[in-house]
Amino acid sequence: MPQQNGNDSPAGPGGSGAKPGTDIEDLLRQGQDRLKQIMLSGGPRGVIVLVVLALAGLLAWTAYYTVPSDSVAVVQRFGKYLKDVPPGLHFKLPLGIDAATIVPVKRQLKQEFGFTTPGASDPYQSPRDGKRETRRETEMVTGDLNAALVEWVVQYRISDPVKFLFEVREPSATLRYVSESVMREVVGDRTVDEVITIGRQEIETEALTKMQALSTKYAMGISIDQVQLKNINPPQPVQESFNEVNQAQQEKEKLINEARRDYNKVIPLAEGEKDQRIREADGYRLKRINEAEGDVARFSALLAEYSKAPEVTRRRIYIETLQDVMPRIRSKIIIDEQTRSILPLLNLDSQKGDRP
Repeated sequence: MPQQNGNDSPAGPGGSGAKPGTDIEDLLRQGQDRLKQIMLSGGPRGVIVLVVLALAGLLAWTAYYTVPSDSVAVVQRFGKYLKDVPPGLHFKLPLGIDAATIVPVKRQLKQEFGFTTPGASDPYQSPRDGKRETRRETEMVTGDLNAALVEWVVQYRISDPVKFLFEVREPSATLRYVSESVMREVVGDRTVDEVITIGRQEIETEALTKMQALSTKYAMGISIDQVQLKNINPPQPVQESFNEVNQAQQEKEKLINEARRDYNKVIPLAEGEKDQRIREADGYRLKRINEAEGDVARFSALLAEYSKAPEVTRRRIYIETLQDVMPRIRSKIIIDEQTRSILPLLNLDSQKGDRP
Protein backbone atom coordinates (compact mmCIF):
# COMPACT_ATOMS: atom_id res chain seq x y z
CA MET A 1 0.00 0.00 0.00
CA PRO A 2 1.67 3.25 -1.03
CA GLN A 3 2.02 5.72 1.84
CA GLN A 4 1.95 9.48 1.87
CA ASN A 5 5.13 11.50 2.12
CA GLY A 6 6.05 12.96 5.50
CA ASN A 7 7.45 16.33 4.50
CA ASP A 8 5.53 18.10 7.28
CA SER A 9 7.47 16.38 10.13
CA PRO A 10 9.51 18.49 12.63
CA ALA A 11 12.84 19.78 11.43
CA GLY A 12 14.99 18.09 14.11
CA PRO A 13 16.26 18.48 17.68
CA GLY A 14 16.58 21.94 18.87
CA GLY A 15 14.68 23.31 15.90
CA SER A 16 11.23 24.79 15.68
CA GLY A 17 8.56 24.75 13.01
CA ALA A 18 8.33 27.23 10.21
CA LYS A 19 7.23 30.73 11.04
CA PRO A 20 4.07 32.12 9.49
CA GLY A 21 4.71 33.05 5.89
CA THR A 22 7.64 30.61 5.40
CA ASP A 23 7.02 28.23 2.50
CA ILE A 24 7.89 24.55 2.25
CA GLU A 25 11.06 25.13 0.21
CA ASP A 26 12.54 27.29 2.98
CA LEU A 27 11.77 24.58 5.55
CA LEU A 28 13.46 21.93 3.41
CA ARG A 29 16.47 24.16 2.84
CA GLN A 30 16.79 24.82 6.58
CA GLY A 31 16.53 21.10 7.29
CA GLN A 32 19.25 20.28 4.77
CA ASP A 33 21.54 22.95 6.21
CA ARG A 34 21.12 21.63 9.75
CA LEU A 35 21.70 18.04 8.57
CA LYS A 36 24.93 19.13 6.84
CA GLN A 37 26.08 20.89 10.01
CA ILE A 38 25.45 17.79 12.08
CA MET A 39 27.30 15.55 9.63
CA LEU A 40 30.22 17.99 9.37
CA SER A 41 30.50 18.32 13.12
CA GLY A 42 31.32 14.59 13.25
CA GLY A 43 31.42 12.47 16.36
CA PRO A 44 29.02 9.94 17.81
CA ARG A 45 26.45 12.60 18.53
CA GLY A 46 25.99 13.33 14.81
CA VAL A 47 25.57 9.64 13.96
CA ILE A 48 23.02 9.17 16.75
CA VAL A 49 21.02 12.16 15.61
CA LEU A 50 21.08 10.88 12.03
CA VAL A 51 19.85 7.43 13.12
CA VAL A 52 17.12 9.01 15.25
CA LEU A 53 15.96 11.11 12.33
CA ALA A 54 15.91 8.12 9.99
CA LEU A 55 13.98 6.06 12.57
CA ALA A 56 11.51 8.89 13.10
CA GLY A 57 10.97 9.20 9.36
CA LEU A 58 10.38 5.45 9.07
CA LEU A 59 7.93 5.49 11.97
CA ALA A 60 6.06 8.42 10.47
CA TRP A 61 6.00 6.73 7.06
CA THR A 62 4.48 3.48 8.38
CA ALA A 63 2.20 4.96 11.06
CA TYR A 64 -0.63 6.36 8.90
CA TYR A 65 -2.65 5.19 5.91
CA THR A 66 -5.64 6.31 3.85
CA VAL A 67 -8.72 4.21 3.06
CA PRO A 68 -10.59 5.10 -0.21
CA SER A 69 -14.26 5.99 -0.14
CA ASP A 70 -15.36 2.71 -1.76
CA SER A 71 -13.35 0.47 0.59
CA VAL A 72 -12.71 -0.52 4.17
CA ALA A 73 -9.44 -1.51 5.83
CA VAL A 74 -9.01 -4.76 7.76
CA VAL A 75 -6.40 -4.16 10.48
CA GLN A 76 -4.27 -7.02 11.80
CA ARG A 77 -1.93 -6.86 14.78
CA PHE A 78 0.88 -9.39 14.55
CA GLY A 79 -1.26 -11.24 12.00
CA LYS A 80 -4.39 -11.45 14.17
CA TYR A 81 -7.59 -9.72 13.10
CA LEU A 82 -8.14 -6.54 15.11
CA LYS A 83 -10.88 -4.38 13.55
CA ASP A 84 -12.46 -2.89 10.42
CA VAL A 85 -11.66 0.74 9.61
CA PRO A 86 -14.00 2.97 7.56
CA PRO A 87 -12.80 5.28 4.73
CA GLY A 88 -10.54 8.18 5.65
CA LEU A 89 -7.12 8.92 7.16
CA HIS A 90 -6.11 6.58 10.01
CA PHE A 91 -3.08 5.72 12.14
CA LYS A 92 -1.65 2.36 13.20
CA LEU A 93 1.30 0.96 15.04
CA PRO A 94 4.35 1.22 12.76
CA LEU A 95 7.17 -1.17 11.82
CA GLY A 96 4.83 -3.97 10.74
CA ILE A 97 3.12 -4.33 14.11
CA ASP A 98 -0.23 -3.41 12.54
CA ALA A 99 -1.05 -4.29 8.93
CA ALA A 100 -3.98 -2.72 7.08
CA THR A 101 -5.48 -4.49 4.05
CA ILE A 102 -7.73 -2.39 1.81
CA VAL A 103 -10.84 -4.25 0.64
CA PRO A 104 -13.15 -2.56 -1.96
CA VAL A 105 -16.53 -3.54 -0.49
CA LYS A 106 -18.53 -1.00 -2.57
CA ARG A 107 -16.91 -1.78 -5.91
CA GLN A 108 -18.40 -4.32 -8.31
CA LEU A 109 -15.83 -6.89 -9.37
CA LYS A 110 -16.11 -9.38 -12.17
CA GLN A 111 -14.59 -12.58 -13.48
CA GLU A 112 -14.59 -13.47 -17.17
CA PHE A 113 -14.71 -17.03 -18.48
CA GLY A 114 -13.64 -17.89 -22.00
CA PHE A 115 -12.31 -14.44 -22.86
CA THR A 116 -10.32 -11.61 -21.29
CA THR A 117 -11.03 -7.89 -21.48
CA PRO A 118 -7.87 -5.75 -21.22
CA GLY A 119 -7.81 -3.73 -18.00
CA ALA A 120 -10.82 -5.53 -16.49
CA SER A 121 -9.07 -8.38 -14.65
CA ASP A 122 -9.96 -9.39 -11.12
CA PRO A 123 -7.65 -7.57 -8.62
CA TYR A 124 -7.66 -10.65 -6.37
CA GLN A 125 -6.72 -13.03 -9.18
CA SER A 126 -3.50 -14.90 -8.48
CA PRO A 127 -0.75 -15.18 -11.14
CA ARG A 128 -1.52 -18.87 -11.53
CA ASP A 129 -5.12 -18.02 -12.41
CA GLY A 130 -3.98 -15.44 -14.92
CA LYS A 131 -2.32 -18.18 -17.01
CA ARG A 132 -5.48 -20.27 -17.26
CA GLU A 133 -6.64 -21.80 -20.51
CA THR A 134 -9.74 -19.88 -21.52
CA ARG A 135 -10.74 -22.40 -24.18
CA ARG A 136 -10.66 -25.33 -21.76
CA GLU A 137 -13.07 -23.71 -19.30
CA THR A 138 -15.60 -22.96 -22.06
CA GLU A 139 -15.81 -26.50 -23.45
CA MET A 140 -18.97 -28.10 -22.07
CA VAL A 141 -21.24 -31.05 -22.85
CA THR A 142 -25.00 -30.45 -23.00
CA GLY A 143 -27.73 -32.80 -21.85
CA ASP A 144 -28.19 -34.29 -25.35
CA LEU A 145 -24.45 -35.15 -25.54
CA ASN A 146 -23.53 -32.25 -27.82
CA ALA A 147 -20.54 -29.97 -27.31
CA ALA A 148 -20.76 -26.21 -26.87
CA LEU A 149 -18.36 -23.35 -26.16
CA VAL A 150 -19.91 -21.18 -23.44
CA GLU A 151 -18.52 -17.78 -22.43
CA TRP A 152 -19.92 -15.96 -19.42
CA VAL A 153 -19.24 -13.23 -16.85
CA VAL A 154 -19.77 -13.29 -13.07
CA GLN A 155 -20.22 -9.91 -11.35
CA TYR A 156 -19.87 -9.89 -7.56
CA ARG A 157 -19.19 -7.74 -4.50
CA ILE A 158 -17.32 -8.39 -1.27
CA SER A 159 -20.04 -8.42 1.38
CA ASP A 160 -17.91 -9.55 4.36
CA PRO A 161 -14.22 -8.53 4.14
CA VAL A 162 -13.20 -10.63 7.17
CA LYS A 163 -14.58 -13.86 5.68
CA PHE A 164 -13.21 -12.91 2.27
CA LEU A 165 -9.66 -12.54 3.64
CA PHE A 166 -9.48 -15.26 6.28
CA GLU A 167 -12.08 -18.00 5.67
CA VAL A 168 -10.86 -19.06 2.19
CA ARG A 169 -7.22 -19.30 1.16
CA GLU A 170 -7.71 -18.05 -2.42
CA PRO A 171 -11.20 -16.55 -2.73
CA SER A 172 -10.84 -15.51 -6.37
CA ALA A 173 -9.70 -18.97 -7.49
CA THR A 174 -12.39 -20.62 -5.37
CA LEU A 175 -15.05 -18.44 -6.95
CA ARG A 176 -13.79 -19.43 -10.40
CA TYR A 177 -13.98 -23.11 -9.54
CA VAL A 178 -17.47 -22.69 -8.09
CA SER A 179 -18.67 -20.73 -11.12
CA GLU A 180 -17.25 -23.20 -13.62
CA SER A 181 -18.69 -26.19 -11.75
CA VAL A 182 -22.16 -24.65 -11.49
CA MET A 183 -22.21 -23.57 -15.13
CA ARG A 184 -21.24 -27.07 -16.31
CA GLU A 185 -24.01 -28.52 -14.17
CA VAL A 186 -26.66 -26.12 -15.46
CA VAL A 187 -25.63 -26.48 -19.10
CA GLY A 188 -25.49 -30.27 -18.74
CA ASP A 189 -29.18 -30.34 -17.81
CA ARG A 190 -30.30 -28.76 -21.11
CA THR A 191 -30.12 -29.49 -24.80
CA VAL A 192 -27.80 -27.62 -27.10
CA ASP A 193 -30.73 -25.82 -28.74
CA GLU A 194 -31.93 -24.53 -25.36
CA VAL A 195 -28.42 -23.40 -24.42
CA ILE A 196 -27.86 -21.51 -27.66
CA THR A 197 -31.34 -20.07 -28.23
CA ILE A 198 -34.29 -20.02 -25.82
CA GLY A 199 -32.75 -21.14 -22.50
CA ARG A 200 -30.19 -18.40 -21.89
CA GLN A 201 -32.20 -16.45 -19.32
CA GLU A 202 -33.13 -19.59 -17.37
CA ILE A 203 -29.48 -20.66 -17.32
CA GLU A 204 -28.38 -17.27 -15.98
CA THR A 205 -31.03 -17.29 -13.23
CA GLU A 206 -30.36 -20.86 -12.11
CA ALA A 207 -26.58 -20.41 -12.19
CA LEU A 208 -26.84 -17.22 -10.10
CA THR A 209 -28.93 -18.98 -7.45
CA LYS A 210 -26.61 -21.98 -7.19
CA MET A 211 -23.41 -19.89 -7.14
CA GLN A 212 -24.75 -17.71 -4.34
CA ALA A 213 -25.78 -20.80 -2.36
CA LEU A 214 -22.28 -22.30 -2.65
CA SER A 215 -20.61 -18.98 -1.79
CA THR A 216 -22.72 -18.78 1.37
CA LYS A 217 -21.98 -22.42 2.22
CA TYR A 218 -18.21 -21.92 1.88
CA ALA A 219 -18.34 -18.62 3.87
CA MET A 220 -16.49 -16.75 1.14
CA GLY A 221 -17.93 -13.32 2.08
CA ILE A 222 -19.04 -12.73 -1.52
CA SER A 223 -22.39 -11.53 -2.85
CA ILE A 224 -22.96 -12.43 -6.52
CA ASP A 225 -24.89 -9.72 -8.37
CA GLN A 226 -25.26 -11.14 -11.88
CA VAL A 227 -24.35 -14.05 -14.13
CA GLN A 228 -24.42 -13.07 -17.80
CA LEU A 229 -23.91 -15.41 -20.75
CA LYS A 230 -21.92 -13.98 -23.64
CA ASN A 231 -21.08 -15.99 -26.75
CA ILE A 232 -22.32 -19.58 -27.07
CA ASN A 233 -21.03 -21.44 -30.10
CA PRO A 234 -20.54 -25.04 -31.22
CA PRO A 235 -16.97 -26.37 -31.52
CA GLN A 236 -14.96 -25.20 -34.53
CA PRO A 237 -14.99 -28.55 -36.45
CA VAL A 238 -18.81 -28.55 -36.60
CA GLN A 239 -19.30 -24.78 -36.80
CA GLU A 240 -20.13 -24.79 -40.52
CA SER A 241 -22.55 -27.71 -40.27
CA PHE A 242 -24.23 -26.17 -37.26
CA ASN A 243 -24.68 -22.88 -39.12
CA GLU A 244 -26.32 -24.74 -41.99
CA VAL A 245 -28.68 -26.53 -39.63
CA ASN A 246 -29.45 -23.27 -37.86
CA GLN A 247 -30.11 -21.56 -41.19
CA ALA A 248 -32.44 -24.41 -42.22
CA GLN A 249 -34.33 -24.10 -38.95
CA GLN A 250 -34.68 -20.37 -39.44
CA GLU A 251 -35.97 -20.93 -42.97
CA LYS A 252 -38.43 -23.47 -41.61
CA GLU A 253 -39.66 -21.00 -39.00
CA LYS A 254 -39.95 -18.34 -41.70
CA LEU A 255 -42.11 -20.57 -43.92
CA ILE A 256 -44.25 -21.59 -40.96
CA ASN A 257 -44.80 -17.95 -40.02
CA GLU A 258 -45.72 -17.05 -43.61
CA ALA A 259 -48.19 -19.96 -43.74
CA ARG A 260 -49.70 -18.86 -40.45
CA ARG A 261 -49.99 -15.33 -41.79
CA ASP A 262 -51.85 -16.52 -44.89
CA TYR A 263 -54.00 -18.79 -42.75
CA ASN A 264 -54.92 -15.94 -40.43
CA LYS A 265 -55.74 -13.80 -43.44
CA VAL A 266 -57.89 -16.27 -45.44
CA ILE A 267 -59.64 -18.35 -42.79
CA PRO A 268 -61.26 -15.46 -40.88
CA LEU A 269 -62.49 -13.99 -44.19
CA ALA A 270 -64.03 -17.32 -45.21
CA GLU A 271 -65.59 -17.75 -41.79
CA GLY A 272 -67.05 -14.25 -42.02
CA GLU A 273 -68.57 -14.98 -45.43
CA LYS A 274 -69.93 -18.27 -44.11
CA ASP A 275 -71.57 -16.53 -41.15
CA GLN A 276 -73.01 -13.91 -43.50
CA ARG A 277 -74.52 -16.56 -45.80
CA ILE A 278 -75.96 -18.45 -42.83
CA ARG A 279 -77.54 -15.28 -41.45
CA GLU A 280 -78.99 -14.40 -44.87
CA ALA A 281 -80.46 -17.90 -45.18
CA ASP A 282 -81.91 -17.68 -41.67
CA GLY A 283 -83.43 -14.31 -42.52
CA TYR A 284 -84.96 -15.61 -45.75
CA ARG A 285 -86.29 -18.67 -43.92
CA LEU A 286 -87.90 -16.53 -41.23
CA LYS A 287 -89.32 -14.21 -43.89
CA ARG A 288 -90.96 -17.07 -45.82
CA ILE A 289 -92.29 -18.66 -42.66
CA ASN A 290 -93.77 -15.38 -41.46
CA GLU A 291 -95.33 -14.69 -44.88
CA ALA A 292 -96.83 -18.18 -45.03
CA GLU A 293 -98.14 -17.91 -41.51
CA GLY A 294 -99.61 -14.48 -42.37
CA ASP A 295 -101.30 -15.87 -45.50
CA VAL A 296 -102.71 -18.76 -43.53
CA ALA A 297 -104.01 -16.44 -40.83
CA ARG A 298 -105.52 -14.13 -43.47
CA PHE A 299 -107.17 -17.04 -45.30
CA SER A 300 -108.49 -18.48 -42.04
CA ALA A 301 -109.97 -15.12 -41.07
CA LEU A 302 -111.46 -14.72 -44.55
CA LEU A 303 -112.92 -18.22 -44.46
CA ALA A 304 -114.52 -17.53 -41.11
CA GLU A 305 -116.17 -14.38 -42.48
CA TYR A 306 -117.18 -16.14 -45.67
CA SER A 307 -118.92 -18.84 -43.68
CA LYS A 308 -121.00 -16.20 -41.96
CA ALA A 309 -122.18 -14.40 -45.14
CA PRO A 310 -121.06 -16.10 -48.37
CA GLU A 311 -122.74 -13.70 -50.81
CA VAL A 312 -121.50 -10.59 -49.12
CA THR A 313 -118.05 -11.98 -48.82
CA ARG A 314 -117.99 -13.17 -52.43
CA ARG A 315 -119.11 -9.79 -53.65
CA ARG A 316 -116.52 -7.98 -51.50
CA ILE A 317 -113.77 -10.25 -52.79
CA TYR A 318 -114.94 -9.64 -56.36
CA ILE A 319 -114.92 -5.89 -55.87
CA GLU A 320 -111.50 -5.90 -54.20
CA THR A 321 -110.11 -8.03 -57.01
CA LEU A 322 -111.47 -5.64 -59.64
CA GLN A 323 -110.00 -2.69 -57.70
CA ASP A 324 -106.66 -4.37 -57.93
CA VAL A 325 -106.91 -5.47 -61.57
CA MET A 326 -108.78 -2.68 -63.33
CA PRO A 327 -106.17 0.07 -62.81
CA ARG A 328 -103.63 -2.05 -64.69
CA ILE A 329 -105.86 -2.42 -67.81
CA ARG A 330 -105.39 0.45 -70.26
CA SER A 331 -108.32 -0.29 -72.66
CA LYS A 332 -111.62 -1.24 -71.14
CA ILE A 333 -114.62 -2.56 -73.23
CA ILE A 334 -117.87 -2.89 -71.39
CA ILE A 335 -120.74 -4.86 -73.04
CA ASP A 336 -124.24 -5.00 -71.76
CA GLU A 337 -125.31 -8.59 -71.34
CA GLN A 338 -128.91 -7.80 -72.20
CA THR A 339 -128.08 -6.59 -75.76
CA ARG A 340 -129.24 -9.24 -78.26
CA SER A 341 -129.34 -7.68 -81.71
CA ILE A 342 -125.70 -6.59 -82.02
CA LEU A 343 -123.03 -9.18 -82.53
CA PRO A 344 -120.33 -8.68 -79.97
CA LEU A 345 -116.98 -8.14 -81.72
CA LEU A 346 -113.62 -7.76 -80.15
CA ASN A 347 -110.83 -6.81 -82.56
CA LEU A 348 -107.87 -8.55 -81.04
CA ASP A 349 -105.38 -7.06 -83.54
CA SER A 350 -106.12 -3.54 -82.46
CA GLN A 351 -105.77 -4.47 -78.83
CA LYS A 352 -102.22 -5.79 -79.05
CA GLY A 353 -100.68 -2.38 -78.55
CA ASP A 354 -102.94 -1.67 -75.61
CA ARG A 355 -101.73 -4.54 -73.57
CA PRO A 356 -99.68 -3.66 -70.55
